[in-house]
Amino acid sequence: MKYSFDTYRLYQSEKRFSYLLRIKVTMKEEVDCRVLESAVNTAIKRYPYLAVRVITQPDGAYDFLPNDEKVVVIKTSANMPNLGEEKVNRHLVFLDYEGRDIYFNISHSLCGGHGSFPFIMTTIYQYVKEKYNVEPYAPAIRKPDSPLLENEMAEPTVDMLPNKPSAYKYKGKKPTLMAMDYMNGLLNPFKRKPNYMEFAFRQKDIMEFAHQNDFSVVSVFIVLMAKALDKVLPEKCKVIGAETANCPLEQMGIGNAHVDLLTHIFIDYDREILSREMDFLGTMTRGNIILQKDLNTCQDEIRKVIKLYEETEKITGKKNKIKYIEENNLSKGKDARHGTFLCNYTGRMDWGEVGKYVESYVAIIEGHLTMEVTSIDNRIFLSIMYLIDGSKYTKAFIEVLDELSIPYRAKGPFPKNLGKHHVD
Repeated sequence: MKYSFDTYRLYQSEKRFSYLLRIKVTMKEEVDCRVLESAVNTAIKRYPYLAVRVITQPDGAYDFLPNDEKVVVIKTSANMPNLGEEKVNRHLVFLDYEGRDIYFNISHSLCGGHGSFPFIMTTIYQYVKEKYNVEPYAPAIRKPDSPLLENEMAEPTVDMLPNKPSAYKYKGKKPTLMAMDYMNGLLNPFKRKPNYMEFAFRQKDIMEFAHQNDFSVVSVFIVLMAKALDKVLPEKCKVIGAETANCPLEQMGIGNAHVDLLTHIFIDYDREILSREMDFLGTMTRGNIILQKDLNTCQDEIRKVIKLYEETEKITGKKNKIKYIEENNLSKGKDARHGTFLCNYTGRMDWGEVGKYVESYVAIIEGHLTMEVTSIDNRIFLSIMYLIDGSKYTKAFIEVLDELSIPYRAKGPFPKNLGKHHVD
């Protein structure tokens, strides 16, 4: 493709939905704004693919140019600036802070949750180094002066995919969709209330439960939420569907790449199945994930994404490109699939000694009944996002945790405070 793979998400309409990652890192001590500003502007130099501004080429295509302006750090407020505005020096990244909380606001065009890890970890490493005048031992964190990794700026292409056709296709059972919740959350100002809850777990508690019942980390939380929804959804809802994202870049030979390329995995639960033994649910869920994340299985979805971007490139005029992306959005239309809820595991982060200074790490994104799971050292964090009041779902989720004797700490709800993009 002529333009960066990262540019194509910018054509998506944000009339009602935000395509922004908001990562909340809670430190153990009050945030020092001056040190944070110094740290992030040292760290960003290590990531040239994040230090960009958007321009429009003569053919109407979005493109990136290097942005040497400072990354802006501001006090958290109810009215946050948009990415790409002059207020944030036209960056697609800015930070805000309040008390012990540091928020990283990053365009979903630049990377996904997993792709944002390295930059955030480098920033927090540098912050700890400057604030406490220490050199924390953290070999897994990329230092500000470290070179780019092999394939860190690589982009996916069709020739990285298998030559043989997909051997398996998951046949869905038409799970319940939260249609009214979404309509109220997106269209009804009296019902709309974007918020999230935070949960913290000891890693050993989750891993012991997982090992005893044949779960992986993500499948634990998928089944917990499916069982929670089984408590509150009406009887007419026959199937509860889980959706989880898969990053295929490693299988494509570019595991260090920062780009946001995801496929989607679906597990459908007939309501009566959710009363079965936990080890049955664990094996069923984990088996479906393993099968669908295989590159030979998920390659069709990847081909569709690449084709969509290539076709968009052929169209002249920004408005025409935006229209084409909107009309051919792979998440819409008769062939689009969705779960009743979404649960993603963005992976475990090895912070080394830096982890001693961090209390929690949660991802905040748009969506309803959307769950993001992260892990630092011996702790696992979960955020559950809603577009309307989600208290009935959260209460049911907590009931399931209590019934299964899984220890946890819950906080919230908190407003999402998600911004959007402003690109010329």
